[in-house]
Amino acid sequence: MVLQSSFKSCLPLSCLLRTPRAGFGGAASGGLIIQSLSNDVYQNLAVEDWIHDHMNLENRQVLFLWRNSPAVVIGRHQNPWQECNLQLMRQKNIKLARRRSGGGTVYHDLGNINLTFFTTRKKYERMENLKLVVKALKALRPQLNIHVTDRYDILLDGQYKISGTAAKLGRTTAYHHCTLLCNANKCVLSSVLKSPYKGLKSNATPSVPASVKNLFEEDPSLTCEMLLDAITEEYATQHRIDHHITLINPTDETVLPGINDKSKELQTWEWVYGKTPKFSVSTCFNMIYKDSVLNVKVHMDVKHGRIEACDIDLPQQWLPPALCSELVKSLTGSKFCPNETTALSSTLLRICPQDYELHSKWNLLCENMTMLM
Repeated sequence: MVLQSSFKSCLPLSCLLRTPRAGFGGAASGGLIIQSLSNDVYQNLAVEDWIHDHMNLENRQVLFLWRNSPAVVIGRHQNPWQECNLQLMRQKNIKLARRRSGGGTVYHDLGNINLTFFTTRKKYERMENLKLVVKALKALRPQLNIHVTDRYDILLDGQYKISGTAAKLGRTTAYHHCTLLCNANKCVLSSVLKSPYKGLKSNATPSVPASVKNLFEEDPSLTCEMLLDAITEEYATQHRIDHHITLINPTDETVLPGINDKSKELQTWEWVYGKTPKFSVSTCFNMIYKDSVLNVKVHMDVKHGRIEACDIDLPQQWLPPALCSELVKSLTGSKFCPNETTALSSTLLRICPQDYELHSKWNLLCENMTMLM
């Protein structure tokens, strides 16, 4: 059975929002279903922030539907170097975002659906939201063997995770968001959510690994659009509202005043990396130079994403001690970031003596240092 598509419109939202503290942002009663027209992870996370900060949810609940182009989203208190393969993400042009809720790291692409349930803090109930999703899926495909766990995951066939959960509880407002795997790229998912970095010590919240499966693998006739229709229909039924989806442009300042500033903040280095809890890196690597293998030991303390202390232990006399000390001095206080480290090393190289062998050694060392980041 294919559910009839719900009625969608862009018009009502702009009309509702042009009156401050009224309509979409005000105290109207009932429920509201919103779907983003954007696939940009920062814009969609900004919509969550905007609704949380500006909407009066005392007499109304909101369901926000969104999908993203390839992105990795880490929890508020997580360490991206610990959670994902940043080098591979840069190569594949996969965005990294830090959300404002807690929880673990997830991979998003257009084969994944994101659902955000907004309520007052008093009415916050993530288990009921997940049961709604399960009920909708079973109405669509009764043969699906799915259930909600005590950890607020949705499992398929008792072992495969198809949905993960996170939440933000404000003073008066709360939201619970969850993923739903329809036809995500599992190969990319597994590769980018595997950290290659060694020697990390951190008190950041770690993700809990799980076996995942797409609903498409269970039933190839399923599409994201069908799942969205089923969920919105069940949401409308339970909240006794029309099965109507309001489409929203997350860059429209006339509808969402201040939204672009929120989106820009979520993209800043200071938010994505700088909010990482303090951590340290103690590791070693081998460098091959003129048929010799050299072992290099490195220790760095990183706070707010910047190198607070650094020590590089090189074989004696392999580089002039003063030059190595200058590198350590330059790295201290800099961003734990390959681009910044490359720029610093290039600057130092320009003031080095014009010695080919020295430059070759220097480039080799700096190249290996950036691989740690």
